[in-house]
Amino acid sequence: MFSRFRRSISRFFNKSRKINHEPINKASLIVLIIVDLFILANVFAGLDDISRWPISPRQAYPCHSEWQRYRQNELADKDYTLIAGAVRPADIWQEQQYLENQNYADGARGHLGQVSDVCLQYGGLRDGLSTQENNAIAQRINDAQAEINSFRNSNATIRQQYDSTLLEEIAGQPREQSINAVEAAAAKREIEQNDRAIAQREDTLEGLKDSLLKAPESQAFLDFLADNAAFSSVDSGYNKARFWYPSIQLLFQGLFLLPLIAIASTLHRFAQRKNYGYIALISWHLLAIFTIPLIWKVFEFLQIGFIFSWLADVIQALFGGLRFLLNYLQILIIPVIGFGIIKFFQKVVFNTRLQAANRVQNRKCVSCGKKIRKYDVHCPHCSYRQYQECNHCHNLTYRHLPYCKHCGESQLLEL
Repeated sequence: MFSRFRRSISRFFNKSRKINHEPINKASLIVLIIVDLFILANVFAGLDDISRWPISPRQAYPCHSEWQRYRQNELADKDYTLIAGAVRPADIWQEQQYLENQNYADGARGHLGQVSDVCLQYGGLRDGLSTQENNAIAQRINDAQAEINSFRNSNATIRQQYDSTLLEEIAGQPREQSINAVEAAAAKREIEQNDRAIAQREDTLEGLKDSLLKAPESQAFLDFLADNAAFSSVDSGYNKARFWYPSIQLLFQGLFLLPLIAIASTLHRFAQRKNYGYIALISWHLLAIFTIPLIWKVFEFLQIGFIFSWLADVIQALFGGLRFLLNYLQILIIPVIGFGIIKFFQKVVFNTRLQAANRVQNRKCVSCGKKIRKYDVHCPHCSYRQYQECNHCHNLTYRHLPYCKHCGESQLLEL
């Protein structure tokens, strides 16, 4: 098994750096490698672009994350927090009328798929919160909160000076030598006055918050948020989309790569039949460049696709939190799949017997593919021996073909 793999690798590199079985010079090899890297970078860029074409779960259900956080939030003021975050102050609202519903629709533009109707309804109700009345209330709330913060900052400064003044009085320091701007008694009066102003504005603030929550637009939005059926449809749709999204991405990436692989493979076979050495070399490199990303994406899919999710669910159901067992399964499964891909290329794409049969029919060397005479034992171009001894009748028969041309017995495939 190891020797067959080593010979396959050797054949791969020989075809990658030889033209008609002659090695290319170092300068040409460097140019070829640079071209390979440039094409490979563009292939991965194309794969990234086409993988973003299907609409993502977040784009299809843009309201899911915010809605879910709201439902999971157990704080008493979660209603106000959400409403206040959706309502813009009057000055901002007048400068730019930002519509969440339009943002949801724009996020899906240029993608294959559509936004959830429930999320569009969510965005419409959220946009409806920014009426002129609500925006004015939001502005007053911001102003009141700013005044409260200003009074609290002033009290903090006064208390710091008040504490220093008390220490100076205890130490018997004359007032004219004090470094503080206020006396202890005056500082105390100003702090009490600021506390009353803070309490007054906090009462005003609570009234404004209550008015904002009781607005018809706010009540309509909160009633919609409390609709379990609407959230369940969004949640189930989002989870289903997230489950299948890696598979859909792999499908589109395959649709991007498979035509390129088919074209490169067909061109390589044609160049070999016609003995176009340069075209055969370039098409072989293209075939390798197009195949490597496909294999990479298949293995990547095994890490994040629905197979991974299904195995994770099985592990969770059978063994609880022992998710490390999933890594064991992947260590076993991925080499098996890789072996299957190798067998596919060996048996279908680069089948030695099929290639040899075509060349024998066209009187070509079974190794290099160049024209030879009917009874040439060795190829005059590459010196490859065209015949082998039959393991049954011991007559000479074609190499790499499945049966002896004299007795019809099955032959071992030489590599």
